[in-house]
Amino acid sequence: MASDAATFAADRVLRDGGSIHVRAIRPDDKARLNDHFARLSARSVYFRFFRVKKRLTDDELRQFTELDFDRQVGLVATLRGDGDERIIGVGRYAEIGAPGQPRRAEVAFAVADDHQRRGIGAVLLEHLADIARRHGIEEFEADVLGENNGMLAVFLRSGFRVTRALEHGVFHLSFPTEATPDSLAVQERRERAAAAASLRSVLAPRAVAVVGASPRPDSLGGAFLSHLRRGGFRGPIYPVHHQATAVAGLPAFARVGDIGAPVDLALVAVPAEELPAVVEDCAAAGVRALVVASGGYAETGPAGREAQRQLAALVRASGMRLIGPNSMGVLNTDPAVSLDATAADRAVTPGGVGLLAQSGAVSLALLERCARLGIGLSSFVSVGNKADVSGNDLLAYWNEDPRTTVVLLYLEAFGNPRRFARLAPMVARQKPIVAVAASRGALRDAASGERDIVVDALFEQAGVIRTDSLEELFEVAALLANQPVPAGPRVAAASNAAGLAAFFASASLAGGLRLPALDAATRAALRGALPAAVTLANPLDLLAPARPAEYTAALAALGAQADVDAVVAIFVSPRAAEADAYAAAIAAGAAAVPAHKPVLAVFLCGGRIPQALHAGARGRLPAYEFPESAAHALAAAARYAAWRQRPVGEVRALAAAEEEAVRAVVDRVRAGATGPVVVAPADLAAILRAGGIAQAMSEQVDLDEAADAGERLGYPLVVKAVRAPHPEGVRAPRPMRLGLRTAADVATAIAELRAAAPGLAEVILQREIEPVLEARVGVCVDPTFGPLVTCGLGGAIGILARDVAHRLPPVSDVDAAAMLDRLRLAPLLDGYYGRAPADRAALLDLIRRVSALVEIVPEIVALELDPIALLAPGAGAVVLNARLTLL
Repeated sequence: MASDAATFAADRVLRDGGSIHVRAIRPDDKARLNDHFARLSARSVYFRFFRVKKRLTDDELRQFTELDFDRQVGLVATLRGDGDERIIGVGRYAEIGAPGQPRRAEVAFAVADDHQRRGIGAVLLEHLADIARRHGIEEFEADVLGENNGMLAVFLRSGFRVTRALEHGVFHLSFPTEATPDSLAVQERRERAAAAASLRSVLAPRAVAVVGASPRPDSLGGAFLSHLRRGGFRGPIYPVHHQATAVAGLPAFARVGDIGAPVDLALVAVPAEELPAVVEDCAAAGVRALVVASGGYAETGPAGREAQRQLAALVRASGMRLIGPNSMGVLNTDPAVSLDATAADRAVTPGGVGLLAQSGAVSLALLERCARLGIGLSSFVSVGNKADVSGNDLLAYWNEDPRTTVVLLYLEAFGNPRRFARLAPMVARQKPIVAVAASRGALRDAASGERDIVVDALFEQAGVIRTDSLEELFEVAALLANQPVPAGPRVAAASNAAGLAAFFASASLAGGLRLPALDAATRAALRGALPAAVTLANPLDLLAPARPAEYTAALAALGAQADVDAVVAIFVSPRAAEADAYAAAIAAGAAAVPAHKPVLAVFLCGGRIPQALHAGARGRLPAYEFPESAAHALAAAARYAAWRQRPVGEVRALAAAEEEAVRAVVDRVRAGATGPVVVAPADLAAILRAGGIAQAMSEQVDLDEAADAGERLGYPLVVKAVRAPHPEGVRAPRPMRLGLRTAADVATAIAELRAAAPGLAEVILQREIEPVLEARVGVCVDPTFGPLVTCGLGGAIGILARDVAHRLPPVSDVDAAAMLDRLRLAPLLDGYYGRAPADRAALLDLIRRVSALVEIVPEIVALELDPIALLAPGAGAVVLNARLTLL
């Protein structure tokens, strides 16, 4: 553990949007620490040391920098400057108290005066508490002068359970290092706010420099410059060119440092080999963010990945944020900003959609598509290689941005799926997130080999609307960007073509939508407005000669029905001359539909969508070329509405004593291990017991002890052979014998196992339990997404059916229930075709307990609880076989 703390390093974003590097203090930091102390004001020195102090002695420098990283741990917050790191904050703890007592440590901080109130102390406290907790330090103590309001706030607003006592003007604070729901919530809020603040320099800069500016519009530098001016950017624009004194009529500068005025954002379009010098120049000039269009990084192979890693480290250490490399730019349509820093030739329409795209080429295509479909954007970011700023940062920004009402994501890879799983649901509760994921993870549906079931699970858990194609992405976006989210899945439609109505009905039912029958009031309203030949049904066939006024009346009547959540108008005609009149009629009918119900149009008339369709009081109506497209978009929105209406859910956490018991076993098992460790049955039983997971009574014994063990356990019994795993890691079913009711049965079974497995030395005897239904729960690790909680039903049948559900931990009670509902064999839980029901509640509890284990044992490589005997409702669930591998 000491070596872990001694090598600790992390990059963090602060509440003002700047970034710092946090790492373990080192013996070679003596000069840096001395410089940090020299820059502290007399007041800050007094607050830290409780006395006037002019300098640090050599003994103090050794004491502060040469630590054992067990009883004493120190961290520094640094910024890059003048070719070296500069310490701007120090946090440390030192253990106090006698051996044998609960382990306590005194904690203290010193932050440079010009960097106070940025949240550095809170970040250092968070990391120190985590390190202390892993080292067995149970409590922190601190003495803070009563007038040191800043440091008091760090502790009291941390979310830890702080107690305080005031004596002689000094507050004595103490609190457990154990994380609390409040401390985790504080950390999460701080990270979100910091990410959002950091992107304000990207999307709302006060001044922009274009490094690599060019008068040639076909170059990236030229495009950035011309589009900034075309978009009417509200702040100053500074071209940077190593030779020219003017570019496109604007004064140019050789370096950013020569500008002599504040610059928030630098757009960089220079060759990769020139980029490090540009970053150094921008850092020295106080630039807060970079958008890097340069290529030649991770996309080129291992050398490029290393160059990208170094680039990101340089940017973060300099306190900046980075978009890219390989970015095609950023955009913000807020009139107060008017930032078009993209390479896109076509200007976009302002609106409420925040758009993220990863691929540079796809970015430009997406902007073109938005412009053509009239999807208005609030902002756009081409993240490129995502060396620093990622989709998670943008979700945090869009969550805080009042202009953004819908989020669109084009993803090719995930950076931090665990953080996405925490952040996306919070955003999706207020704003729809629609995503298309071009990536494919390691776990797929083996039955089809097509969809990435892990991405499916992540998006379903997070409330993200996943689409299968870019076309579908825009179909859903066109609906959500211009219409409200439907309250439910009930839809009514009116069409002048029976065939198109049938296609719409079929696609709607397949997508989970419902077509309620027309009620008496609706039928009466329609009967007075439509010809007698029209059959009053849903979908409503208006017949081919339908007049524009009939569309208006039909939509108004359908929208007024209480059990209708959305209305769709379907129109087809080969005569383009009719288009405007029918479009205006549909718009008029849409205006009569209650505002909380979305209205969609399917308009097939010579490939042209008349502007009259969008000119009514209802505003822009999403228009589709085919009825299936409208049904798919509406079904996706209805599923999202159902997710948003479900409870948030509660996550189970183990009690402190349970967590301590689990960690004690895990740490002992892993002590000295250099690779994966298969946990012995007795140790695994202790872990499961501490986690509240019931396991059938069993003993692992030598062959000659089996008879005595059988008498202790009681009959009937199962005997299982104990053997090493297959050398290639593929395990065949464990040889076993069931239904043993006497000592003689045990002896016979052992003889048979010995004959089948020569060299057998030990067996496991276990009480036999007859299940109502078999289940399996476990943990697997995906290379991209990390640990996943899995569950399935039905024993061999479930395995053959490949019937398994996945969720990222932590798994709430709502998530666990969704996992079971997703299984094709789920009806067996409640009794099916004469079968007895099983204890669903016990299985849900077991899934959540496994999730709790994953949260406190990140070393889990694989956990298999298979089979699990589900008993009758109320009787519980018992694990019959378990296997755990730790790394």
